[in-house]
Amino acid sequence: MPNKRKQYSPQFKFDRALEAVKNDNLSEISRQYGISPNILSKWRSDLLAQGARMFQTAPNGENKQLKAKISKLEQMLGQKEIELNLLKNFSDFYESRNTT
Repeated sequence: MPNKRKQYSPQFKFDRALEAVKNDNLSEISRQYGISPNILSKWRSDLLAQGARMFQTAPNGENKQLKAKISKLEQMLGQKEIELNLLKNFSDFYESRNTT
């Protein structure tokens, strides 16, 4: 049986880490949300270490990802157009053979 780990959204992690910074009572917060105190401590440490970088935007990285996604979608669209044209040609071919 595979080991299924809980996955938390970035917003959830941020909110809990911020609460841990404000409250400084990891055991209480971890019990309240069913999170391991070690994980909560890591999230808090990450928040404190990354602080200002969390608010910086990385438009270049985001733009690269979006351009790559657009490129992939354009390739898929082109492939589907080719497949559609082939199917139309085969359909026309068989239709013309059946009507004669």
